[in-house]
Amino acid sequence: MLKGFFHKAKTFKPKKSVPPGSKVHELYKYAKSAQKATLGAGDLRSCVVLPANEDLEAWLAVNTVDFFNQINMLYGSIAEACTAESCPVMCAGCDPGPVCEYQWADGVTFKKPVKVSARQYCSYLMEWVQQQLDDEAVFPSAIGVAFPRDFQERVRNIFKRLFRVYGHIYHSHLDAVVALEIEPHLNTCFRHFMLFVREFKLVDKKELEVVKELIISFGMQDIFQ
Repeated sequence: MLKGFFHKAKTFKPKKSVPPGSKVHELYKYAKSAQKATLGAGDLRSCVVLPANEDLEAWLAVNTVDFFNQINMLYGSIAEACTAESCPVMCAGCDPGPVCEYQWADGVTFKKPVKVSARQYCSYLMEWVQQQLDDEAVFPSAIGVAFPRDFQERVRNIFKRLFRVYGHIYHSHLDAVVALEIEPHLNTCFRHFMLFVREFKLVDKKELEVVKELIISFGMQDIFQ
């Protein structure tokens, strides 16, 4: 059913790639190769570890692009079911556990948090991430150009918000996921995402509480300790 899944994922689709010849391109190829080698065996832990003698910020940059593309495609697969009527607010959670509602703010166009539908929230979020990925001052690709001083803080903020999209899919759109027969793919992507989050402490555990039981079911209970 993945063929049908990619056909559905046409509203939101990956736009960002790692340019050949850039300083992060070799790391990107390494990351994709490691994922391909371990995906079938179900062992994604080795994929998230910083390779020996490599730059942490370049590794974060490569994986931020990859995870953005993954969640972009996943959300695109169920976007038709995520309407203003079905999801008037952006919420996340899983049973049993709390449900959180999120308002959108980007500090520029929306300086104060505003209540928007989940679909609008995700649209704003994808555009917000895309703008940062395309900004050479934030995600430089040229050799010899340093990452900004606040780069890791920016990455943490991106991961925090991408996590909310996963939380929303699990809370509101599992029926659509099951109908498309992509639940195993969703679970694999989410587990990979959370292993990376855990490895580099990218999302505060208070934010993760909303899907605590799900994370624990993937064997990552230590993230809450």
